[in-house]
Amino acid sequence: MNRRQRLKIGIVGCGAIGSSLAKEIVIGLRQDASLVALYDIRLDKAQALSKKLTKSLKLCVGNLKDLIKRSDLVIEASSAKASWDIARQSLAYGRKIMVMSVGGMVGHLDELYVLCRKNNAMVYFPSGAISGVDALKAANIAGIKKVVLTTRKNPKAFSGVEYVEKHFNLAGLKQDKVLFNGSASAAVKYFPQNINVAAVLGLAGIGIRKTRVRIIACPAVNKNIHEIEIESKAAKIFTRTENILHPQNPKTSFLAVLSAIATLKQILQPIKIGT
Repeated sequence: MNRRQRLKIGIVGCGAIGSSLAKEIVIGLRQDASLVALYDIRLDKAQALSKKLTKSLKLCVGNLKDLIKRSDLVIEASSAKASWDIARQSLAYGRKIMVMSVGGMVGHLDELYVLCRKNNAMVYFPSGAISGVDALKAANIAGIKKVVLTTRKNPKAFSGVEYVEKHFNLAGLKQDKVLFNGSASAAVKYFPQNINVAAVLGLAGIGIRKTRVRIIACPAVNKNIHEIEIESKAAKIFTRTENILHPQNPKTSFLAVLSAIATLKQILQPIKIGT
C-alpha cells in the first residue's frame, strides 16, 4: 500500500505564532506534513527560524509567490493588514490557507467564497483563544438573538495600540477601565492585534456588525480573559476562557497557537471531531 503523501506547508510570518507552528510541524506532525517554506518581510527572522529548525537556510524564500508555489497549505501568521492579500494570492493559485489574523478578513467574506469555489480551494479559521465556537455555529442554525464578547487583559497588552494610546492613559492604572464597547467590526478595526476572537465570533455567528464586544483593561489580571454570552432559540450559552499568555508574545494567548495546531490536525487526520 502506498503511503499517503505529506501535506506541504508554507508559513508567512516568523514571529511567535509562526515559529511555534513551524516547530510543531517539523516535530509533532512530521508523519503527515512537511514544512517547505518560510517567508517574512524581515528576512532575518525567516533566516533565523530556518537555521533553528534545519541548521540551514533551505526553508527561506524571497517572496510570497515562491512560498505559495511550494505549498499545498499556506499558514498566514503575519498581521491583519497583510492577511487578506496573502489569502487572495494563495487562493488564486488554488492553495488551501489557514488564517491566523482573522480580523483582516472582515469585509472580504464574499470574495473568499468566490475565490474558493473558482479555484477549488479552502480557507480555515482556527477558533483561537476562545471556547464555544462549535456551540455558536450550531445555535446559529436555530437562530441567535445576541452574541456578546467581553475581553479583559492587562494594560500592558495594549501597548502600541494606536486607538488606546490616542484616547487613554493606562500608565499606573489601578482600576478596571473600559476601552471599547461596540460592534465586533469596530473592535477589529481599532484593536487589530488584540481581538481576532471577535472576528471569529462574527464570522461564525450572526455577523460582525451584530456581534457586540466590550474590551476592558484590568491591572489585576495577568491572563487574557474572554467571556462569551450567546442567546438563541436552541440554548443560552456562557463560556469563560482564562488564557495563559504566549511566552514570546504577551499580546496573544498560548491557546491561540494550540487552536491552530488542532485545526492542522483536523486537516491532516481522517476522523473529524466537532462541528
